[in-house]
Parts: sequence; structure tokens; C-alpha cells
Amino acid sequence: MRKNQIGKIIKNQNISFLYLQFSDLLGQVKNIVVPATKWESILEDGIWFDGSSIEGFARIAESDMRLCPDPETFAVLPWTEEGRKAARFICNIFTPSGRRLPADPRFILEKMLVKAKRLGFNFLAGAEFEFYLFEREALPQLKPHDDKSYFDYTPHSRAAAICEEVINSLPYFGIEAEAHHHEVGLGQHEIDLRYDNALKTADNIMTLKMTLKAFTGKSDLKAVWMPKPVFGLPGNGLHIHQSLWREGKNLFFDSQGTYQLSSLALNFLAGQLHHAQALSAIISPTVNSYKRLVSGFEAPVYICWGQTNRSSLIRIPKNIAKKAAVSARLEYRAADPTANPYLALAALLGAGLEGIIKKEKPPLPVEENVYEFNQNQLNRKGIGVLPESLGEALKALKEDKLILNILGDASKRYLEIKTQEWEEFLIQVTDWEKEKYL
Repeated sequence: MRKNQIGKIIKNQNISFLYLQFSDLLGQVKNIVVPATKWESILEDGIWFDGSSIEGFARIAESDMRLCPDPETFAVLPWTEEGRKAARFICNIFTPSGRRLPADPRFILEKMLVKAKRLGFNFLAGAEFEFYLFEREALPQLKPHDDKSYFDYTPHSRAAAICEEVINSLPYFGIEAEAHHHEVGLGQHEIDLRYDNALKTADNIMTLKMTLKAFTGKSDLKAVWMPKPVFGLPGNGLHIHQSLWREGKNLFFDSQGTYQLSSLALNFLAGQLHHAQALSAIISPTVNSYKRLVSGFEAPVYICWGQTNRSSLIRIPKNIAKKAAVSARLEYRAADPTANPYLALAALLGAGLEGIIKKEKPPLPVEENVYEFNQNQLNRKGIGVLPESLGEALKALKEDKLILNILGDASKRYLEIKTQEWEEFLIQVTDWEKEKYL
């Protein structure tokens, strides 16, 4: 959006505040609020801030950093009230020398997109975002707001009202939602975001989280997207749909290919399977993530691919014939909403591009229910297993030079933060242990 357009909107809509937003290394939205009267200087020069306390950014001696708004992300926040009306920018982060901060997750994704562009590819991605709505008055107990299941419909539903308010608000940010529906778990829901260029999709995921918080913040329901909030109920996933394009053409489509996938798509798929264990530390980044990645709840555990197989790590969605050339894509199913979407998309893209560069071939697709396989069957088909814990995932990441290189200067700090998280968990005494052993 042009500078003069932004100025007109700020004036005509009586915007009082600007929210300058960015992501820390772990994917948390950070925010600095400034008076809207400063909009011209903010767009021209950015704003200095102390980055030393932001998770993963810098040491105390390197604290001064500059936030510079991306004008394309300007949007009026539709839930803010007259007199306190606000708009937001998503910002890029610069060092005092004027260079982009290497640990800025948005910059890490941008660098991978530049690499893809040099190879002749545009990386597009969409997302299925799952979350629970729990009764706020029951907290800290996590009580689902209903006893419905997959695709169930209720004509008068607090949850449906929230989801519809969220979807009605997304166009203010230039976001198109595909659908929303009740998920398998009690009180569990899903909102699907239409595919877009990967940087926009990562921005959109961050915006969706913010919007859900905005519309549930004053309601009697609390939105929760931790991967496995309740024992015995399905976990929350962030299924990521991916394709490579060039000049308006979907390069993943081949009418004669397996599942109508091109050889390029299969190379890309093979690269992601090859690096799946290390990818887990990025796309399933918490201790709790591995409570979701267990057999029995359609969450992937085994490193395989297929079309009708819901236990596969990478699924090939079916498409109607007239849309196949546009809709051909890969669905990566192990990610969850606690992942930093910038890092997740950067790592997935980097692994896929490596598969293309090396012309890697995937194993044969698997359409059986892999959860029912014994170890001999897994060995015969060459099916590997995803890490069973954050500790195992971090070990795999430390040994994967490609994924570490994608993270670049941020890799060391990311490993430090996540290793500390894992070690803190190992010394905790849980309620389960007390009930089991006392």
C-alpha cells in the first residue's frame, strides 16, 4: 500500500494508534504501540527498540534494534473502538548498521523465498488451523464448550458466532478464509486459510492467532491451540498445503504422474521426507507437541506419504478434475500451531528445494493404515518414525546441516532455548507421577 493511501485511511477513519508488530524466534507476536500522529516518521525511519529481552534476538550489548513497517501489511483493526481505533503494521527488524537482523524469523523466510525465486519458483502455501474453545469460567480446568464432533452443526452456537466474526474480520487484513468447521474433538474447531505466497501465509497465521484472541478475549470462551491440551482428545494440528509455481502455472501438476503429481513435486516431497526428523524440531517445537504425535488420533507418526492414508506424514489431497491443474499440492501434517510459521515454512521450503536440487526420489506411497503395522512391516517398506520427544527432535536438528543452515545465525540460539525447555521438563514432577506412584 502506498504512503499517501495509508495517510488517507489514518485520517479518514480517525485512527488513534499504530500497533507495530513482529515475531520473536518462538513465534510469539510482539507489539509496540505508538500514536498514529507519528505515522509518517514511522514509515520513513522506523522506530528504535530494545531487542535484548526478546526471545532469541540478541545479547544485552546488542540491544538497539529498529522496527521498520512493511506497508503491505497495513490494516485497520476491526475490533477496536472509536476513540481508540487502531491499525497495525507487521515490521521487519534491522540492526544499528542498517542490515536486516539475521535472527528475525520473517527475514529467514524471505531469504529462502529469494533462493526459490533464483531457481525459478514461487512458493505458495495454505494452512488448516485447529484450536479448542474452552469454558472460561471453568479455568484452569479445560472444559470443552460442547460435546459435538466432526462437522456437527448447531444453529445457535457461541463457537460458530466467534468463528464467523473471525472470518468476517480477516478480509480487513487481505486474508481469504476457505472454511470453518467443527473438528473431531469436543469443543474443537478449524479455520482454513486460502493459499497465498508463503510470506503472506506466515503473516496470515500470525494475524489469525491475534484475531482469535481479540474475539475470545471478552467472551466466555477461551481459544487454546496448544498441540495436546486434553488427555484423550485429539490434538491441534497446523496442516500446511504447499506448491511451487512459475508464471501462473502450478509446477506440481502432471496429469500423467502418480496422483497427478509432477516429477518436480515428487523431488520436493522426497526432500521433506529425508529431513523430516530434523524438521520436527521446527514444526513441532514444544514438549507438548509430542503428546499429539502418537498413534490413534490421525496425527502422523511415520515418515511416509499417500493420498487416502490419514496416518501419513505427507498427504496428497484429491482434487476435482477441472481444478486439478491449479489444486495439485502436498499437505504436510506434522506441524502444530505452536510452530513459528516463518521458520516452519522456511524449513519446509528449504528441505523441498534440496530434494529438487539433488533430484531425490521418494519411496513408494503407502495407502494402508500404518498405525496397524508391526516393526517388521515398517522395516520392509522402509518407513521411518518421527521423533517421540522434543529431545529426540533437537538431536536430529543438531545433526542436520541443511536445516541448521536455513536457520542461519538463529540456529544456535534456537537450540539453546529449546534445549533449556526440554531440560526443564525432564526435572518436573507431574500430576500423573503423583497419582501413579504416591
